[in-house]
Amino acid sequence: QVQLAESGGGLVQAGGSLRLSCAASGTFVSINVMGWYRQAPGKQRELVAIFTLIGTTSYADSVKGRFAISRDNAENTVSLQMNTLNAEDTGVYYCYAFVKDFKNSMNNYWGRGTQVTVSS
Repeated sequence: QVQLAESGGGLVQAGGSLRLSCAASGTFVSINVMGWYRQAPGKQRELVAIFTLIGTTSYADSVKGRFAISRDNAENTVSLQMNTLNAEDTGVYYCYAFVKDFKNSMNNYWGRGTQVTVSS
């Protein structure tokens, strides 16, 4: 089992910045992908940014140039620096991990989510 503990989030004015962090704990062989998804009210959960074990990243078009994802493989953490926030960035942000366990199985794990609210 893997646990994902998120921190950060909160209320910020449009144009401001926030930083989200997530730490993974538990028993596993590797975390192949770590990243962030978000869900706005009345909308489906969507990918924000991911960081693979080999160092590649992927961002939603709507956040490119404004958000930056970073990862510390030794600490099993992932962070998301969010700049120039706007009202459309409001939602619950979920930490995500795609994990390989000691049975060679791959599983998806989610954090509980942290609220980000951008006031215009």
